[in-house]
Amino acid sequence: MTYQATIADYRRTIDSAGAPWAAIDATSAARMRLQNRFPSGLDIARYTAKIMREDMAAYDADPAAYTQSLGCWHGFIGQQKMIAIKKHFGTTKKRYLYLSGWMIAALRSEFGPLPDQSMHEKTSVPALIEELYTFLRQADARELGGLFRELDKARDAGNEVEAARIQNAIDNHETHVVPIIADIDAGFGNAEATYLLAKKMIEAGACAIQIENQVSDEKQCGHQDGKVTVPHEDFLQKIRAVRYAFLELGVEDGVIVARTDSLGAGLTKQIAFSKEPGDLGDQYNAYLDCEEVDAASLGNSDVLISRDGKLLRPKRLPSNLFQFRAGSGEDRCVLDCITSLQNGADLLWIETEKPHIGQIGGMVRRIREVIPNAKLVYNNSPSFNWTLNFRQQVFDAWEAAGQDVSAYDRARLMSVDYDSTPLAAEADERIRTFQADSAREAGIFHHLITLPTYHTAALSTDNLAREYFGEQGMLGYVKNVQREEIRQGIACVKHQNMSGSDIGDDHKDYFAGEAALKAGGSANTMNQFAAA
Repeated sequence: MTYQATIADYRRTIDSAGAPWAAIDATSAARMRLQNRFPSGLDIARYTAKIMREDMAAYDADPAAYTQSLGCWHGFIGQQKMIAIKKHFGTTKKRYLYLSGWMIAALRSEFGPLPDQSMHEKTSVPALIEELYTFLRQADARELGGLFRELDKARDAGNEVEAARIQNAIDNHETHVVPIIADIDAGFGNAEATYLLAKKMIEAGACAIQIENQVSDEKQCGHQDGKVTVPHEDFLQKIRAVRYAFLELGVEDGVIVARTDSLGAGLTKQIAFSKEPGDLGDQYNAYLDCEEVDAASLGNSDVLISRDGKLLRPKRLPSNLFQFRAGSGEDRCVLDCITSLQNGADLLWIETEKPHIGQIGGMVRRIREVIPNAKLVYNNSPSFNWTLNFRQQVFDAWEAAGQDVSAYDRARLMSVDYDSTPLAAEADERIRTFQADSAREAGIFHHLITLPTYHTAALSTDNLAREYFGEQGMLGYVKNVQREEIRQGIACVKHQNMSGSDIGDDHKDYFAGEAALKAGGSANTMNQFAAA
């Protein structure tokens, strides 16, 4: 509904209410309604799920239409990211938010900093989703409030052309609310626990839930050792649970991202149940590292399986975990992905140990032999040493092509000594184009960085502490923070406005009229930034 139509709608409502509503202004009510486009988290989930589905279809038609996100651990961080995207690119299209379980564990748990092992409170996940959308909705209200002020100013000046331009901007305002891909880890328990948490996440606004095939109570960060996977049927039950949660809440377009950790997981907690040779359980068990035995050599409490008429003993560790055959990781990943897509997942996530297009693309090609439109969400992880990885990839490519690489020490390629070399320049170019190249060649629909704002917060705080507590003193803040905010047009330089002070003043006007005691008067020091 347009701005003017909304005002007219409220005028009719107020007129029909009669004298008791005589003090209610239709324009003010319309403005508040437009500033709160999404009354609930479910409204957000339905809206953003539709966006993701449209983006997935666009990618299927053209792999250049991939999407991106950054992980955000606080509502303010997510808000500032989307404000920056609108400022620099004019649109939020194809830009999402990512909610990282790692960052919740490290930054949002009541226990304090925790490793990424699902020890944080499960309720902190939907709480962060709700917080992120609260801040994004406030960004909408703030931006529209500024447009309303500009509209009033233009009309007061009698500038109808400018007023028409601003009204058009209001009618076509693009929201800061974008899809969130939210990490539910391994589901925090059994399928019922997964279903209950998924409902809370969807009710908070999540349209896409990422779930992994690790054992819930043994969960590890995707880039750490000691990962343990579950048989396929256990994982598929959780995928179904998430789908039922979406359908129960009326979010039919909800997106499930099925993550496999099999590439780095060499262990399983249980042997899969199998009814007959070749079924899914048997395929899972076929990857177990086994040795042929006879009855005379059995040990105390040995576990045995039968295959092809042979009696086999899976290798079991003192931890009571069973071991997979070395080198079976890629085959297990491919099977995980195919079965997940065949049982309700929409997108895949393959956790890898390095950002290598050839490795990722090879697995995706095998998956697409069975599921032609299979596509990935990929973790452009800060756990990778991108500089070293890509310099070594270039070194290996040059060496294979017969180029002279004697000027380079492969083990030392991270060194600053190589920063100005042709090899480093080519590596940087491959990093720059990695997302576009892998979207085209390896089926990656969505690129995300899981923990970027964790690292940027640490880096910027370190730089400020070094300057402010050192010889630079207050200049360390003014020169490197405030002056740059002003010159780069960072909205937060007017931090009172960003916190909602002007929105509050508008509401005081609506509620109290001439009696309103407003914060934005002549004595407000934020006026010093009027020209910023």
